[in-house]
Amino acid sequence: MNPSTASDCDVLVVGGGINGCGIARDLAGRGLRVVLCEQHDLAAHTSSASSKLLHGGLRYLEFGEFALVRKALREREVLLRAAPHIAHPLRFVLPHDRMLRPLPLMRAGLWLYDHLARRGGLAASSLIDLRRHAAGAALRPEWHRAFLYSDGWVDDARLVVLNAIDAAQRGADIRTRTRLERLQRGPTHWQALLRGPGGSAQELRARAVVNAAGPWADRIAGIAGVAGATGAPLLRLVKGSHIVLRRWFDIRHAYLLPNPDRRVVFVLPFGAHHVLVGTTEQDYQGDPADAAILPWEIDYLCASVGRFFAVRPDARHVVWTYSGVRPLLYDAASDASAVTRDWRLEFDAAAGAPLLQVWGGKLTTYRLLAEQAAGRLAAHLGCHAADWTAAPPLPGGDLHAALGRTQAGQHDFDAFEHQLRLRMAWMDRSTLHRLARAYGTRLLHWAGPARNAGALGAEVVPGVFEAELQYAVREEWARCPEDFLWRRSKCGLDLAPRHAAAIEAWFARNVRAPLTGDTA
Repeated sequence: MNPSTASDCDVLVVGGGINGCGIARDLAGRGLRVVLCEQHDLAAHTSSASSKLLHGGLRYLEFGEFALVRKALREREVLLRAAPHIAHPLRFVLPHDRMLRPLPLMRAGLWLYDHLARRGGLAASSLIDLRRHAAGAALRPEWHRAFLYSDGWVDDARLVVLNAIDAAQRGADIRTRTRLERLQRGPTHWQALLRGPGGSAQELRARAVVNAAGPWADRIAGIAGVAGATGAPLLRLVKGSHIVLRRWFDIRHAYLLPNPDRRVVFVLPFGAHHVLVGTTEQDYQGDPADAAILPWEIDYLCASVGRFFAVRPDARHVVWTYSGVRPLLYDAASDASAVTRDWRLEFDAAAGAPLLQVWGGKLTTYRLLAEQAAGRLAAHLGCHAADWTAAPPLPGGDLHAALGRTQAGQHDFDAFEHQLRLRMAWMDRSTLHRLARAYGTRLLHWAGPARNAGALGAEVVPGVFEAELQYAVREEWARCPEDFLWRRSKCGLDLAPRHAAAIEAWFARNVRAPLTGDTA
């Protein structure tokens, strides 16, 4: 993963979120020379602040977004195959509130959701009696009926990192903590000034630029000296906030809770000991990096949970919160939750070297967005390589190959984890499960040969060995404790303060401080 020393590239991608890393991966796989710059860490903001779902967006059917839902459902299947270690199917419980939606309407909507695209191995929706089904045990007794339906879960921050790893393996130069400060357009090239770690200046010539800066895309457009082609605003910034609670019941399903204000709240299993609740959706102004949950948002999410569950949480039960600003494609919807999750690609080559700008999008459809962006740009640059990202697994996702199989199967992860337990019987099962989920077959590269715990170096804190931290720094661009604790892993949720301090001390001893030239 050594970065190229060449000063020139074919494409400069600005933004290390899911869209930027997906586009960099696709372009590099077509044989183009790619540099990606990210002012902070990979997935530092929006792309690690989602609800962690691979889903078509059941509620978008109410807004007539049938084409978007179909695209998302198809991409859900692609990603469940490509990354079975970080993505997996999930069954959702949708209680029926007869005051909000008639039962026949819900039945019709879920039938449509089942049939808009191929479901693969996902079960169809069904109506259940909450008084008899296990999913109703934790709910208040007045809720009698619910629908079960299928969607998927994904570790969003690791999805970004895996795309960056694959891009780098195909020749891309990934530069984190590197801020774009200036762009000058010429007839055939862009001249870029990047400000790297420690304030170092980096000059770069690129044949094309991709603006995939998410909520900062307007700023990058300004640096490039362009605006939306229509002159109208193209982004609507919407903040989504989540809370994390300790599990108070045996959660085997996810829950989609309808609210009287027509919004929905997810209650999702999160790691081994927690529950994730979200999301609020509010229009946002200000620096996206400063987004934070407000007290009323915590109260709103807790009240939504308490409306359905027998135990009503409050702010005292919240162990972690996060907020992210979603750069949604601008529309005139009065309710932020109704804003479209579709995207628009704006390509401009009339004034000189080409610029491709990404507006909008959602996590589930990032690969398709990247494919369309890369195909458009590659053709203009004289590269006619075919689309390729729909078939191969993401790094670590080739579980079937590790199992000696020629094709991926529905239960590959369970079989892979069983194989690991036989191979690494000395490791604590919960630690091994976490590592298998995070790294898939890449775990075999840095931990597989180990015959005992001592071969992985010091156990810096319970369940985290030095070999994992070294791998995160060497192969995944982790530069500070937060990178590892909250994005490369979610270990920060389960560590006592003294253990978190031990991780901080390890980074202080072993990693140069992640200084940046970022002045925001």
